[in-house]
Amino acid sequence: MIKLIAFLDDSIYSKSVCEYAAWIAAKVGGSVDLVHVLGRRDESEAPVDLSGSIGLGARTALLEELAEFDGQMARLGHKRGRAILEDARDILLASGIEEVHTLLRNDGIIEAIQTFEKDAGLIVIGKRGEGTETDEMHLGSNFERVVRSSHKPILVASRDFLSVKRALIAFDGGASALKAVNYLAKNRSFNDIECHLLSVADASSKANQKLESAAMLLRDAGYTVGTTLQAGQPEAVICETIKSRQFDLLVMGAYGHSHIRNLIIGSTTTAMIRSCKIPVLLFR
Repeated sequence: MIKLIAFLDDSIYSKSVCEYAAWIAAKVGGSVDLVHVLGRRDESEAPVDLSGSIGLGARTALLEELAEFDGQMARLGHKRGRAILEDARDILLASGIEEVHTLLRNDGIIEAIQTFEKDAGLIVIGKRGEGTETDEMHLGSNFERVVRSSHKPILVASRDFLSVKRALIAFDGGASALKAVNYLAKNRSFNDIECHLLSVADASSKANQKLESAAMLLRDAGYTVGTTLQAGQPEAVICETIKSRQFDLLVMGAYGHSHIRNLIIGSTTTAMIRSCKIPVLLFR
């Protein structure tokens, strides 16, 4: 059984994260661990020594009151985290997922990923967290750190859940792109999804051969597959293809062997993920 790890907060993406986790778990017959990472203020219920931040002559009663307030905030943070997880669990159970676990963590999201990913088949996150501005062109502060730190496939959920019927695979022939193709080929429970391989490169026999080889691997696994080899600027070509042909999912490598590697992590500052309004499945 494949285990999925879904990271949740109180952002507008959390419901979609749950729905995509439920969709994948139903496809592969997997379980889901729902994880909420507490903020810094919520990490400890122990009173904090605030004496160093108040000048001379402060009353002991004031210090005690501030310490009690801090403890109350921490306890509320824990209750809020549990409520988020309970609501998320209800979404998964209502979707027919029978094995759902909830986990409240006191460490950071990177530490949580490093703890859980060794037993996980896939990680689901939102594009932005609750502390990030809602501008669609702005990514969450933890996004790049999560992608860099994890070696498992990561599904970046869109704001709203979309029924996935057509997937665009951005294929540059590199190791991470091949990993994406192999993942889909091995997980045949996804082969009701129509796939289209897009290679953004100048036309050449070598590029076309790599593209057709990847397509054949997916066809042999039962997928309906189309291919396109097109020159141009990668993020522009991919975005236009998604919009014009109405794909529901973008699949791509987080790193590659060509200039496409900078689409996700690098000098273009995640331009592709920022502008993409459909979920993105990333492979390293």
